[in-house]
Amino acid sequence: MNRYTTMKQLGDGTYGSVLMGKSNESGELVAIKRMKRKFYSWDECMNLREVKSLKKLNHANIIKLKEVIRENDHLYFVFEYMKENLYQLMKDRNKLFPESVIRNIMYQILQGLAFIHKHGFFHRDMKPENLLCMGPELVKIADFGLARELRSQPPYTDYVSTRYRAPEVLLRSSIYSSPIDIWAVGSIMAELYMLRPLFPGTSEVDEIFKICQVLGTPKKSDWPEGYHLASAMNFRFPQCVPINLKTLISNASSEAIQLMSDMLNWNPKKRPTASQALKYPYFQVGQVLGPPSQYLEKQIPLKPVQPTEPKPTLPKLEAVARLEPLSSPDVPDKPQPQPPSKVDHSPLQQIQLPQNTTNQQISKEQQPRAQPFFPALSKNLSPVSCFH
Repeated sequence: MNRYTTMKQLGDGTYGSVLMGKSNESGELVAIKRMKRKFYSWDECMNLREVKSLKKLNHANIIKLKEVIRENDHLYFVFEYMKENLYQLMKDRNKLFPESVIRNIMYQILQGLAFIHKHGFFHRDMKPENLLCMGPELVKIADFGLARELRSQPPYTDYVSTRYRAPEVLLRSSIYSSPIDIWAVGSIMAELYMLRPLFPGTSEVDEIFKICQVLGTPKKSDWPEGYHLASAMNFRFPQCVPINLKTLISNASSEAIQLMSDMLNWNPKKRPTASQALKYPYFQVGQVLGPPSQYLEKQIPLKPVQPTEPKPTLPKLEAVARLEPLSSPDVPDKPQPQPPSKVDHSPLQQIQLPQNTTNQQISKEQQPRAQPFFPALSKNLSPVSCFH
C-alpha cells in the first residue's frame, strides 16, 4: 500500500471501510476498500468468487477493480474513483431531471446489468447508493458480490434495501435470480422521475403493502407462485385497486410508463431481461445514449504481477494482483433479446433465505430518508381502496 497515499474516508460499513486515495506513480485518484476480516493466505484471497467475477466483468458501466492487495493479513480492493452515487445525485437536485437525462442514465444501468447477467451473475442489491456517478453523464454499477461471499450463512436480508426488493424476495422465496435486479431497476427508474422512492416501505410487510397500493393486488392466475409463497408464511395480500403509474409519475412519457410497468411485474417470469428492456421504444428515439467519449478511452490491461521484496525501510507487501480483464474493455454489450418465458437465469449460487417469518430489524439503509426529499407516498394515494 506504500504506492498509494490515502486522502480521506469515503464510507464505513459492516465488511470494510472505503478511503479515497491517490497513486504515487500516476497521481490517479482511486477508491480503496479495506476489508475488516483478515486473510491469512494469498490463495484465500484469490479464490473469492467475487475477485474472479470482477476480473471478467470489464465494461464501461461496471466499476473497475484495478488490483487486489494483501498486506499484513489485511485485504485491500483498489477501484477506480467515482465522485458520487445516484442517491447523492438525486438528493442534490432542486428540480426534476429532464427525461433525456433519465433515459441516458437508464440506458447505462441496463447496459451494465445486461453484461453482468450475460456472464452468469446477478447483483442482488441494486439501489441508488450502489450506482456510482460522475454526474448524470456516466453511471457505473458497483458493490456486487463482495458482501455475500464474506457471509458464512444466511440470513442475507439485513443489507438488501427493502425499497428495491422484489416481491418474491419479500415473500421469502428460497430460489431467485436475475429478475430481482430488473424489479429494482424499475423502482430506481421511477425514483429518477419522482426524486423519491416509489415503494417507501419500512419493513418487509410494509413494503408489500406499499407495492399493493400502487400496483394493486396480484391476481392468483397471474402469479400462482406468489400465492404459494404467501400461503407458506401465512400471509394474505391486502386487497387494493391499482393506480395508473402515469397518475403518480406525470412527467414520464407513455414509453417510460410502459417500460416501468413491465419491469415492475409481480411475476418475475414476465419481467423483461435487461437486454430486452434495451430494445423497448423508450430507447428508440434517435438520442445518443451512453457515456461521453472522454470516458470511453481504452486502457491497457494490467497484467498480473508477482510479489517482489520491498525495500527494508518499507512495510512488507505480501502480494499484489493487477487484474487483467477477460473481455474487451469498455464496450457496451448488446445481447440479443429472447422471449421472457424462455429465459434461463442461472445465478452462481442459489441463496437460501431465512424461513423465520418474523420481521427483520430495519437496517440503517432502510431507515426513512429526509422528509423534504422523500415525502410519504401515501400522500399521493388518496383515495385508495386497500383493505384486508
